[in-house]
Amino acid sequence: MQITPPSRHISSSDGADLRLRQAAEQLEATFLAEMLKSAGLGQSRDQYGGGAGEDQFSSFLVQEQAAAMVRAGGIGLSESLYEALKEKEDDR
Repeated sequence: MQITPPSRHISSSDGADLRLRQAAEQLEATFLAEMLKSAGLGQSRDQYGGGAGEDQFSSFLVQEQAAAMVRAGGIGLSESLYEALKEKEDDR
């Protein structure tokens, strides 16, 4: 999952904030992907299944669905992580 940086010049602090936000969003997407897998999304179906191809590529589908959820607002985990990490960074 990539965020397109703004077209203006990015200062080093803006760049650090952008990287921090991207890391928080990637962590939320990974968390959501694991939750979706636990809920059974991406598991092969016994009937009308896609065979070995479906088994091999279902993890990509789950990961992209989780990334789409984060882009749509997610569950707020990335924002909480970002704020906590930003506060920790500002304390340095």
